[in-house]
Amino acid sequence: MRSVVINIVGLCKDLIGPHTPYTNKQIESYSLGLIEPNIPAVTCTAQATYLTGQNPSEHGIVANGWYDRTLHEHHFWKQSNRLVRGEKLWEAIRNQKKNFTCAQLFWWYNMYSSADYSITPRPLYLSDGKKVFDIYSQPLSIRDTIKNDLGEFPFPSFWGPMAGLPSSKWIAESAKWVEEKYSPDLSLVYLPHLDYNLQRLGPNDPKIQEDVRAIDKIVGDLVQFYKEREIQPFLLSEYGISETNHCIHINRLFRSKNWLTIKDELGLELLDCGASKVFAITDHQIAHIYLNDPTLKKEVIEALSRIEGVSEILYDDSLKKAGLNHFRSGDLVAIAKENSWFSYYYWENDKKAPDFARCIDIHRKFGYDPCELFIDSEITLPKLKILSTLIKKKLGFRTLMDVIPLNTDLVKGSHGCKPKDKNFWPVLIGPNNLESERKATSIFDYLIQNL
Repeated sequence: MRSVVINIVGLCKDLIGPHTPYTNKQIESYSLGLIEPNIPAVTCTAQATYLTGQNPSEHGIVANGWYDRTLHEHHFWKQSNRLVRGEKLWEAIRNQKKNFTCAQLFWWYNMYSSADYSITPRPLYLSDGKKVFDIYSQPLSIRDTIKNDLGEFPFPSFWGPMAGLPSSKWIAESAKWVEEKYSPDLSLVYLPHLDYNLQRLGPNDPKIQEDVRAIDKIVGDLVQFYKEREIQPFLLSEYGISETNHCIHINRLFRSKNWLTIKDELGLELLDCGASKVFAITDHQIAHIYLNDPTLKKEVIEALSRIEGVSEILYDDSLKKAGLNHFRSGDLVAIAKENSWFSYYYWENDKKAPDFARCIDIHRKFGYDPCELFIDSEITLPKLKILSTLIKKKLGFRTLMDVIPLNTDLVKGSHGCKPKDKNFWPVLIGPNNLESERKATSIFDYLIQNL
C-alpha cells in the first residue's frame, strides 16, 4: 500500500484536543503513541534519526549545526544528504521492492539524496550581495514546472518575522502536485507552521489555539486527499516546545574567563573560533562546547555547573550513553532546563555586535537565533525601513536588512531537551495499536514494518 508520512512540527499531546478535529479523527481510526525524543530534540537530528533508525553518534547529525575542527568553520542548515550516514528509509525498502519510489518534500538534508523526487528551500546568493528566494528540486525540471503551477514558494513565510501559514499551505499543495504527477510509493511531507508562534508566544499563549486549528485543517485536507487515492497516512512530529523565560549567554561566560578570541572587524566584534580556547555552538536548548585547549576541561565543567539554567553536562561516558559521541559533537554538550535556552551571543555591547546579528542570517551566526522571528520594536516605521531597503537592493545597492532585535527576552518557547512532562513529547499517529511510548530510533523499524 502506498503511504505518506506527514511531519507536523511542534505537535505534541498537549496541543491535541478540541482544536484538532481532523487529527482526532486520525487517532480514532488508528492510534496515538508518544516518541521519546533524542538529545538533541531538534529538526535535523530528529529527522535523521527517524529516517535511519540510528543515534547521532552513528548518523552524524548532532544538531542543526556544528563546528568543523579541520576547516575551523561552523556550519548550520547544510542540505547535502551525504552528511547523513546510514541507510535511509526508502533505501531499506528498495532492498525488498526494487522499483519503490520516494518523494521527500521539505524534509531536511534534501539535496543530492537517493530519493526519486525532492523539493527543498534554496535561495540564490548572487555576487552583488542579493539573496533571491527559490527552491531546489530533483529532478531539476520540477522547479520551474511547479512554480508555474503553484506560484513562487512563499519563502518569507518559511522563516523570519513573517513566518506563518502560507509556507505550510504551499508545501501541502506541492505534495498533492507531486502525487498527481508522479504517484510515489512514499511521500515525506514537512509542515512547519506550529514551530513559529510556539517560539514567539510560548505554548501557553491562547493565540496558539488559532495556529493549531489552522495546521489541523491543512492536515485534514491532505489526509483526505491521500485517502481518496488509497494512500495510508502516518502523522508524526519531531519535538514538543516548552515555555521559556530564561536565556543563557554561554559564550559571554566564556569571554569573561578570557577563553574567547574576539577579532575587531571594521569596529565590530567577530568570534574567532579557531583561535579561542573554549567556545560554544548553540542550538535551542543544547550547546556543543569545543575545547581547543583540553587542559581547561575540568575548569569548563565547573563553570558550566554553576550556570543558572543548565541541567546537565555531557562528556566522555555520558556523551556516549546519550548517543552523541561523534567527531562533529563538542567535547562537552550542555543541556538547558526546560524553561531556558542558549543564545550564541558573545559581545558585551550591542553596538559591537557583528552586522549579521541584526539580519536573518542562518548560516553565519554561531548558533540558532529565534530572535529572527521578530522585528526590532525600536525601529521607527519598520515596514517603511524594509520597503526602502528592498528598493535599494532592487537598484543594485549593497545594504543590510538589519531589522532583527537583540532582545532574547522576546522568545517564549524552545526545544532540544527531553521534557519531563510526556505531554510535550513528539507524537506518532498510525495503525497497529501503537504502544504508549517508543524511542525515536524505533520509528524507522515501525515505518518499515507498516509501509
